[in-house]
Amino acid sequence: MSLGCYQTILFPTKGKSGFSSWNPLKNSQLKGNKISGVEFSNFHVIQRREGIPMRLKSLLSVDSAVEIEGKEGVNTGSKYDAIVIGSGIGGLVAATQLAVKGAKVLVLEKYVIPGGSSGFYQRDGYTFDVGSSVMFGFSDKGNLNLITQALAAVGREMEVIPDPTTVHFHLPNNLSVQVHREYSEFINELISKFPHEKEGILKFYGECWKIFNALNSLQLKSLEEPIYLFGQFFQKPLECLTLAYYLPQNAGDIARKYVKDPDLLSFIDAECFIVSTVNALRTPMINAGMVLCDRHFGGINYPVGGVGGIAKSLAEGLIDQGSEILYKANVTNIIIDQGKAVGVKISDGREFFAQTTISNATRWDTFGKLLKAENLPKEEENFQKVYVKAPSFLSIHMGVKAGVLPPDTDCHHFVLEDDWTRLEEPYGSIFLSIPTVLDSSLAPKRRHILHIFTTSPLEDWAGLPPKDYEVKKELIADEIIGRLEKKLFPGLKSSIVFKEVGTPKTHRRYLARDMGTYGPMPRQIPKGLLGMPFNTTGISGLYCVGDSCFPGQGVIAVAFSGVMCAHRVAADIGLEKKSPILDAALLGLLGWLRTLA
Repeated sequence: MSLGCYQTILFPTKGKSGFSSWNPLKNSQLKGNKISGVEFSNFHVIQRREGIPMRLKSLLSVDSAVEIEGKEGVNTGSKYDAIVIGSGIGGLVAATQLAVKGAKVLVLEKYVIPGGSSGFYQRDGYTFDVGSSVMFGFSDKGNLNLITQALAAVGREMEVIPDPTTVHFHLPNNLSVQVHREYSEFINELISKFPHEKEGILKFYGECWKIFNALNSLQLKSLEEPIYLFGQFFQKPLECLTLAYYLPQNAGDIARKYVKDPDLLSFIDAECFIVSTVNALRTPMINAGMVLCDRHFGGINYPVGGVGGIAKSLAEGLIDQGSEILYKANVTNIIIDQGKAVGVKISDGREFFAQTTISNATRWDTFGKLLKAENLPKEEENFQKVYVKAPSFLSIHMGVKAGVLPPDTDCHHFVLEDDWTRLEEPYGSIFLSIPTVLDSSLAPKRRHILHIFTTSPLEDWAGLPPKDYEVKKELIADEIIGRLEKKLFPGLKSSIVFKEVGTPKTHRRYLARDMGTYGPMPRQIPKGLLGMPFNTTGISGLYCVGDSCFPGQGVIAVAFSGVMCAHRVAADIGLEKKSPILDAALLGLLGWLRTLA
């Protein structure tokens, strides 16, 4: 999870999914038991052929249908430039970026809609973001508006609603801080809470701006591609040296150079926790700088109609570029031939082949499940020594009567009531998103959506009989809701008209993420981002993308990962310039640097 995307996941817990009904079709489209020559009894791809839209409704155990378009023509005889496993934002950005460069790409998605933790579902008139609602990278300026750029690359754009407050903190010792969109308003409010730390506040966040400005001045492509990297260095040497200086540093160390007040340091810990699920001492400074400044530069902008529209738009754009996406395609194996990744096998036995394979699964799923244990490269063994799986979440989606919320309620909240030491403990901190504050169309009239989540390890839910599992879900959800009722919204429980609870088991089931995790977390205090792997792996032809790769968790981070991955793959398949000698030298250097972490 990260504030970069308020990342978590909830799908209906009943286990019902799949395609339940077709839109009406003309007789010419329907012939016997087939549509356009494809048997629909086991039909995976929603088609659009020769201008004739053919839509499939997937109820996802919900009352309102969700329509997603796919593309006809996916078959095991096709040869692709790249296969992408998973349609999270990182995977979709990588796929679309490759497609616009001329590559033929196939995306394989286990579920029935794209997006992963940036997807959506509908129930009882509500449109719920299953994960992110704090959207970075959606502005109209700079180089870090990566979502805007990714959509534009495939001819798409989305109307957005500016969020005036990124997050409202409710913290121990009655500390309340609103992170206003305008940087000066935020800084003035923080200084008003800690007037004796004015100089330290300005210096710490000033260093964040050095990092952001350096990143924002560069054309962002693969840090594993030397022609690009050297070109950027010669064009922007000061900016590149700035990033190199901060690469091995953490936010907590820099904060402690300037700040002494323990409550202010704890506040900075909370700021970093919603970036990386760890405190400031374990959060890379580059990650902190990127997120803590972009919220003021480009701002947080919510897409009209919900976050799920981003993945849907990218998927449609991918199809428009002549590439393909296949839903209900559960990849079970990456096929290795003579040490090279050459394709994948899905659960129904079909195999697909490509020059390259890109995994949007976690590193643990990629190298623990999709590949056999004997194929685990040494680099991945080192990664797993440095990083562990971040915890998963308990999620609560609710519909409530609108009157329970004060008129000036902010969209996003972070609640840690009494004890700073509970920040990183399971169920200690509460994240709350109320997207209907920005877009009322997501809920019925006079209703609001509350999306509540708190860290929770899978171990808490393992081995429970079904009845005990359901009882525990309700008990913990009731406690969390009670805390919000006491702290923020009196009468909250009595205002609930809809509620659905998901656990780490829900996350694991629907996203196929090991232990329901949302990315890596350092075992000990890391050396900044030195230990984070990039997109290449120790297996030829296999790449990784997403929150297990540099620069880590969050929507803006995984989009960056997707852009980098597409550039590196494009170079390897001949769509970008490449220097084999420089490649070998740079990749060797990056591998050595990771051993220092």
